[in-house]
Amino acid sequence: MPRNEESVATKLQRIAEKARSDPKCRFTSLFHLMNRELLWECFWQLKDARASGIDRVTKEQYAEHLMENLDALIGRLHRMAYVPQPVRRVYIPKPGSDKQRPLGIPVLEDKLVQAGLSKILEAIYEEDFVEDSYGFRPGRSCHDALRVLGRTIERQGTQYVVEADIKAFFDNVDQNQLMAFLAHRVADKRVLRYIRRFLKAGIQEDGVYRASDRGTPQGGVISPLLANLYLHYTLDLWFQRRFQPGCTGPARLIRYADDYVACFKREADAKRFRIEMEKRLGLFGLEIAPEKTRILAFGPMAQQWAKEQGRRKAETFDFLGFTHYCTTSRNGKWFRVGRKTISRRLS
Repeated sequence: MPRNEESVATKLQRIAEKARSDPKCRFTSLFHLMNRELLWECFWQLKDARASGIDRVTKEQYAEHLMENLDALIGRLHRMAYVPQPVRRVYIPKPGSDKQRPLGIPVLEDKLVQAGLSKILEAIYEEDFVEDSYGFRPGRSCHDALRVLGRTIERQGTQYVVEADIKAFFDNVDQNQLMAFLAHRVADKRVLRYIRRFLKAGIQEDGVYRASDRGTPQGGVISPLLANLYLHYTLDLWFQRRFQPGCTGPARLIRYADDYVACFKREADAKRFRIEMEKRLGLFGLEIAPEKTRILAFGPMAQQWAKEQGRRKAETFDFLGFTHYCTTSRNGKWFRVGRKTISRRLS
């Protein structure tokens, strides 16, 4: 692939450096990076043999005339003539149950454009996102989140854990709030207009179109980044800047996309978090699932407290596919966090 004098990677690196050095900078010139080099790279990073969207165009078919297709796409993009198509909704079996989970399949060009926009936005927001956010970020994984969670409970005085669940998070993101959050850092109107178009593209199921007034693009390449952005402002910054300073003991929130747990030394802090978190999320159109959100004693003292209350074992909690339980080292001297695969996923 022929390159310009300065590669897109170099330009993205300069954007990242500017974002890091100036946390208040609003970027006015980003959309010019949606060029042949970037989209060519994004195309080959798309996974092969994936289901096609409503136009039924596959990656293999698009590759037959790749350069012509990319040039035509870039022309439409820069004329603001590109219109995202509705996502094709299908249903797949939900692991561990007899229910089905909805899955959104965008058309290939929408995946491609979203991938390009994601790379540009990622250059900015990777400099902003907090250390304890792990989901769908470069160089981070669920294993990193689990390792940090274990160390926090074992070594930082945790005695209480708040296990939380947001109801249908990706379906309930307030699009206007999301666009307002984006505007904190992005002032390029073309970038903002295309993200708004993707948010409004809608869903097609069994040939019937349904508009999307809430939520992020189903199955969209850009959805994980937009989800991180939304929870960065609604939850992460609130916790670090407003809630945590008022705690009487160590406190930490560890998040992987919309899945998170909060660790506390003091029960009063955990109870206050449970109440204030619900109020905070409510300001941005989000609700917690009460039946899946609870405070439990979990830490070095939990097993002793359980026995004092007449229970054989301390409570457990689930996070990132694992059930976490209280245990000890092999010699029995030290508290340890144990993990096992959630039982319903073994069936």
